[in-house]
Amino acid sequence: MQNWPAKITDLIAEETHFGRGNLKCFSDRPASLNAMVKQAVDRNPQGEAVVCDQIRLTYAALDAQVDAVALGLMAHGVSAGGRVGLLLGNSPEFLIVLLASLRLGAVAVPINVREQTPELAHILQDCGARVLVHDADLADRLPKPKDTPQLDHRFSVGGPVDGSTDYDGLLSQGGELAVPTVTEEDNAVILYTSGTTGRPKGAMLTHLNIIHSAMHFEMCMELGTGERSLLSVPASHVTGLVATLFTMLRTAGCSVIMRSFQAEAFLETAAREKVTQTLMVPAMYNLFLLRCAVEDYDLTNWRIGGYGGAPMAQSTIQELSEKLPGLLLVNAYGATELSSPATILPLGLGAERSDSIGIAVPCGEIRIVDPNGNDVEDGEHGELWIKGPMVVPGYWNNPEKTKSEFQDGFWKSGDVGSRDAQGFIRLHDRRKDMIIRGGYNIYSAEIENTLTAHPSVIECAAIGRPDPVLGEKLQVFVHTTDAGLDAAAVKAFVGAHLADYKTPDFVTLTDAPLPRNANGKIVKAVLRDQV
Repeated sequence: MQNWPAKITDLIAEETHFGRGNLKCFSDRPASLNAMVKQAVDRNPQGEAVVCDQIRLTYAALDAQVDAVALGLMAHGVSAGGRVGLLLGNSPEFLIVLLASLRLGAVAVPINVREQTPELAHILQDCGARVLVHDADLADRLPKPKDTPQLDHRFSVGGPVDGSTDYDGLLSQGGELAVPTVTEEDNAVILYTSGTTGRPKGAMLTHLNIIHSAMHFEMCMELGTGERSLLSVPASHVTGLVATLFTMLRTAGCSVIMRSFQAEAFLETAAREKVTQTLMVPAMYNLFLLRCAVEDYDLTNWRIGGYGGAPMAQSTIQELSEKLPGLLLVNAYGATELSSPATILPLGLGAERSDSIGIAVPCGEIRIVDPNGNDVEDGEHGELWIKGPMVVPGYWNNPEKTKSEFQDGFWKSGDVGSRDAQGFIRLHDRRKDMIIRGGYNIYSAEIENTLTAHPSVIECAAIGRPDPVLGEKLQVFVHTTDAGLDAAAVKAFVGAHLADYKTPDFVTLTDAPLPRNANGKIVKAVLRDQV
């Protein structure tokens, strides 16, 4: 049986949190994320905390800017428990506003910059944010004030825009910062994730959740002082937020921030900044292997290559092993509801166990159950149910979904997998009807609910279409009798309502009904066979 070393497991004791008993927790941990940041500042005040383009901030400088923004937020009514929306791309300001919100005991609500106006309005209204900090170039996507009446203040980063105050207005506030007492079970972040019913729901990530996930990455990836992690996935996603930003804060390391991923720029940055750790989707590794001469870059410092969100092809693993022999590939499986990882592949097994997503993280417990909730035998398929201090207590303002997706302290993942006698877990199928396009989760129900609102669409179905680079692309089948409806119109309609990565890559129009079974449900297996 593969286990984590005793130097990790000896640090674990059972506790009760969120009404869930028998949770395995790290006994020696920061009391809150604010305490974790203070530890980093105290340990490494003159070390680099953030690098982005020409910007370099030490921990002392970062701490000072966080205080300044926290004062500005406080002056605009933000207090403990209040929600602050972050519609920001990868940038130093994202991290500063995030930490400033936490310093006030408030809850940060990072929002994907690719969301469209209807989704933004729903998220801002649902979480009740009173302040939104957004990139200036996204101003045209913001909901009208009448659609978000509780949103009192908008601040723009990157220049002034109508209806928003320039970000510098947050930095100009004086006064004394009133720091509230924060407990580890308090909400720290709300991350919205699309559900199978279409509307995004907000997973509540607490201080306890995020601290344990950051410590899991630290210990299982054997991260130490002086680490430099390259953020190339969105900071608003649980991977970028926890696996990079919070994990580097935990280790007092440096977050090297790319505003957007480009293969050549990624390798140039990794070499120049002596990056030691990454966590990306396999498509990103594929892209730089396809487009760049890896041997032209000095990547000798790059030690840990984490990945998740999709399986990595054996050919990719082989090529990476040949071109970057010092890089340890580490598969990690997680979800927003898990504050990131539930399993991690132990170091050195990237090629040998490439079929596996690893073993349960040290504080994690995973059951694999049949449809009746009974544990299955090793090697048998079942749904993964996951428990631990990194599992969120539930969904914001959504008790029905919390009740249906959590049971006895376990989150019911909907993913089908199996575990072998050594404890290694394999995934055999993903959450029902979910497409993973370049690491982004797309739920077919959300696409279908949007498209059926089109007056010319009778019915539709969305499926994943295999793609060698992105893993999957999005294919929709549309039943219509309107000869004037074409693929471009379908794509434009979805693009106007949902984030751009949810726009279909392929559209099949038909004047015949879609295939259904005896219960009247569309049979997607038939549609998958067609593509």
